Amino acid sequence: MSDADLVLRSTRVITPEGTRAALVAVTAGTITAVLPYDADVPAGARLEDVGDDVLLPGLVDTHVHVNDPGRTEWEGFWTATRAAAAGGITTLVDMPLNSVPPTTTVEHLRAKQRVARDKAHVDVGFWGGALPDNVKDLRPLHDAGVFGFKAFLSPSGVDEFPHLDQEQLAQSLAEVAGFDGLLIVHAEDPHHLAAAPQHNGPRYADFLASRPRDAEDTAIAALVAHARRLHARVHVLHLSSSDALPLIARARADGVRLTVETCPHYLTLTAEEVPDGASEFKCCPPIREAANQDLLWRALADGTIDCVVTDHSPSTADLKTDDFATAWGGISGLQLSLPAVWTAARARGHGLEDVVRWMSARTAALVGLDGRKGAIAPGRDADFAVLAPDETFTVDPAALQHRNRVTAYAGRTLYGVVRSTWLRGERIVADGDFTEPRGRLLTR
Repeated sequence: MSDADLVLRSTRVITPEGTRAALVAVTAGTITAVLPYDADVPAGARLEDVGDDVLLPGLVDTHVHVNDPGRTEWEGFWTATRAAAAGGITTLVDMPLNSVPPTTTVEHLRAKQRVARDKAHVDVGFWGGALPDNVKDLRPLHDAGVFGFKAFLSPSGVDEFPHLDQEQLAQSLAEVAGFDGLLIVHAEDPHHLAAAPQHNGPRYADFLASRPRDAEDTAIAALVAHARRLHARVHVLHLSSSDALPLIARARADGVRLTVETCPHYLTLTAEEVPDGASEFKCCPPIREAANQDLLWRALADGTIDCVVTDHSPSTADLKTDDFATAWGGISGLQLSLPAVWTAARARGHGLEDVVRWMSARTAALVGLDGRKGAIAPGRDADFAVLAPDETFTVDPAALQHRNRVTAYAGRTLYGVVRSTWLRGERIVADGDFTEPRGRLLTR
């Protein structure tokens, strides 16, 4: 480490081997050594001693809707990546919708990259989209560096991103399996959704009934069957139904190449506490009951659920009306995901090592970035979050960095204050002060 230019020291560093007092040496933006706490600091290296605050790897959020270009009034790369940095997230992967155009051709990917290039405060990668008519575009997108392909099995909510029926799903999945790509799926069955009771109005109970668990369960079962037949890699997005967990566990035990995520709002919010008319809590699939939430936590603990991501899906405030049937469905969570999950995790007896595994190591592995991101270890990017885990704060929407400051967490007291965030050895935010954008565009 004689050529180290930066050394960070903490009494609590979260490494793949556990939490320990350590000194982390960085050379040209890459971690070169993790050494004992009392090791000598090399001559010429800058020492940053964070004391008893926890040094953890920067989080990797693989489910973010930035919406830029085309719906930049909903969210943009500048604001989304500032929110990510403020929350300790150093890498995000942007969903192919709700931007216009969606990321469904190489030309559209290039348009998205041009917009993001000079605005990203954190590193940014991209998902492609699988539509009924773009099977021919999937391999070119893969070759251009997208991390995989998103598909909906029910209407997406925007006309330019139609969903796949079962035959179209099979066609897209066969194409993706041909180059061992990854298909990530919004799994709700449209027939079950159509059969569910539909009521306009402010009652959350009515909205919850309109998105039943069996819509998720049926769609996941069909996806598993296709993946089993094709030996394809598939990933279930934003799981909310605990009823699907036994099917998922059996499929994985049988060797189906299946991974699963859930989201902070499913782990920290419950249907019983959602006020009528409060559509800042609306998302699809919906926030379900407390008993369901308990089972999601159990599945995280035993590994049935792999990881936790935000599904940050903002809109302008006017689209969050008090009618749950027509309000935009999406929860903005980038800046608050780490403290929200940590607050609930610590109450259930989990440690920060668990949170890092769910929100950094496994998300990095999902998109093949585990050689570069997701751990404090030699050879990885020097991406860090410095966290005061026992300090609390009350969520003030005015303090949020994302463009439209609507949040389901308003007024909640959360544990975990992010003191600073570092990207490749450069401090990009500290105590609310940001540098100019330093993020890079990532490819597979």
